[in-house]
Amino acid sequence: MTYTVIGTKTSRTFRVLWALEELGLDYAWNDDAPRSDAVRALSPNGKVPVLVDGDTSLTDSTAIMQYLADKHGGLTFAAGTIERAKQDGFTHFVLDELDATLWTAARHSFILPKDKRVPEVKDSLKWEFQLSVDELMRRMGDGPYLMGDTMTVADIIAAHCGNWAFTAKFPQDNADFAAYCKRLRSREAFQRVKNA
Repeated sequence: MTYTVIGTKTSRTFRVLWALEELGLDYAWNDDAPRSDAVRALSPNGKVPVLVDGDTSLTDSTAIMQYLADKHGGLTFAAGTIERAKQDGFTHFVLDELDATLWTAARHSFILPKDKRVPEVKDSLKWEFQLSVDELMRRMGDGPYLMGDTMTVADIIAAHCGNWAFTAKFPQDNADFAAYCKRLRSREAFQRVKNA
């Protein structure tokens, strides 16, 4: 089975490509930009990534990764287990506290129309991001991954947010988070996507 992933690597599409590499799955990648005709044909709002599986198109990086993880039995704990509930807790925390903060900063930097941007909000977002990183590391414990010895979808999202924060010049004051992100970036699957 071969999946098709659509979206630029500088977007959340990277997460899906990384998950596919971690899972050892075959896929084709189309480097189409958000809101392009090719993307809008499969994702009416024009957002990426898009995963094409047979006749079905799936959107939202987290939904796609969790679907692939569940279907192929990797990067996840089984649904209905306490471990999966804890994993989902990490996933939602990272999305709510890291990803959403970075996305709001991006919107007020270059996405929203200029007359709708509030650049002053970014200082508050950077402060909030740092608090959330500290809490994430407190919850993680000894690691090396959020769920102990098992890497999950939540780790891909968290490390991607760490990279995004670096690019966006967000604070990088938590040494444990920096080491965690470095450890994940050193994985062969990450490097294959980065260098593709």
